[in-house]
Amino acid sequence: MEIRVLRYFLETAREGSMTRAAERLHVTQPTLSRQIRDLEEELGKPLFVRHNTSVSLTDEGMILRKRAEDLLSIADKIENEFQTMDEIAGGHISIGCAESYLIGYLAEAIRNLNQKHPGIHYSIISGGTEQVDEKLINGVLDLAFIVEPPDLSRFNYLEVPSSDTWGVLMPKDCPLAEKKSITVDDLLSYPLFISEQSVRADLPRWCGEKAESLHITANFNLVNNMALFVRSGLGLGLTFDRIIELNEKNTLVFRPLYPRLETRMYVIWKKYQVFTPAASLLLSELKAVLTSHSS
Repeated sequence: MEIRVLRYFLETAREGSMTRAAERLHVTQPTLSRQIRDLEEELGKPLFVRHNTSVSLTDEGMILRKRAEDLLSIADKIENEFQTMDEIAGGHISIGCAESYLIGYLAEAIRNLNQKHPGIHYSIISGGTEQVDEKLINGVLDLAFIVEPPDLSRFNYLEVPSSDTWGVLMPKDCPLAEKKSITVDDLLSYPLFISEQSVRADLPRWCGEKAESLHITANFNLVNNMALFVRSGLGLGLTFDRIIELNEKNTLVFRPLYPRLETRMYVIWKKYQVFTPAASLLLSELKAVLTSHSS
């Protein structure tokens, strides 16, 4: 299976058309069609359903699309690493991030590094711990910020010297907005939004078996999307403080949970990771920033 053919496959999947994909790839349509057929024969599965003027992915094609995107990211990353191996003037660093105000430490480290090496480019990818772990292991990411204790058998880590405080995001006219803090009993009659990861890891830590009595109606992995649903009156959001900017003009308010629930953040990277010069510089800068804030 060639990298070039995987690029052909992905472009066809994105365009939904052999004709448009061939134009973007600067190859003839018969050439592209033949390469896709050869790939299907190699894998022993159909990857596309052919329509009159378009194509759509089969179930097998959707599986390959996800894997191909990661494989091509790794291939591009390897190429970039070798191109910048002997120079610190540039380079590319991929970082996975959970949503948290603590990502400000990363911003500070990048700002410091940019003053010395302004040519470095960054890819910041949002995602939950499971998604980020997989991309780290596969080599798609260099570093990641996660909000669960890391798997020490697979990752090295730095602990961020602060924590996130949990609470409830709600409209200002919600009756619970009159309270200074929110208990689990306060939430029993409300539809709730939270990340799937937090349902497993954080809610039981806060309220034990009562977590099963809460009415979780939707899971979100991006708090800004959750806030739109809260603002529309569809329910209340369980999330970290200081992710959504709240002020007098905002229609939402945040109230902390009681008992207080906090979550630590960690910077992780794969054990025995061989960093590019740029990624190594960022890790050193992060260590300096985190040390300065922990003293």
